[in-house]
Amino acid sequence: MCWKCGIDNKVENPVSRSAVCENCGADLRCCKNCSFYTPGSHYDCRENIDELIIDKERANFCDYFRYSLNKDGAKKSAESKKAEDARKAFNNLFGD
Repeated sequence: MCWKCGIDNKVENPVSRSAVCENCGADLRCCKNCSFYTPGSHYDCRENIDELIIDKERANFCDYFRYSLNKDGAKKSAESKKAEDARKAFNNLFGD
């Protein structure tokens, strides 16, 4: 399910780094489409990753990536966006 528009995409595992949503063109192999993506956890991931992936909406090479089949993908994305916006506002207010 696309993190951006919520449409079901038919993808083959493993998901290619160049795979994009057939509806909106968003990258599918990205943090926001991963079943381990959890805002607020270490590097926003439930897996023990070594490097921070800064842009959660862009394709990456993470070895832990598992395409999320969550039917609440659009809702999860909206909640994630709120959490990210709150974190950015806090950091802007008090500095990094």
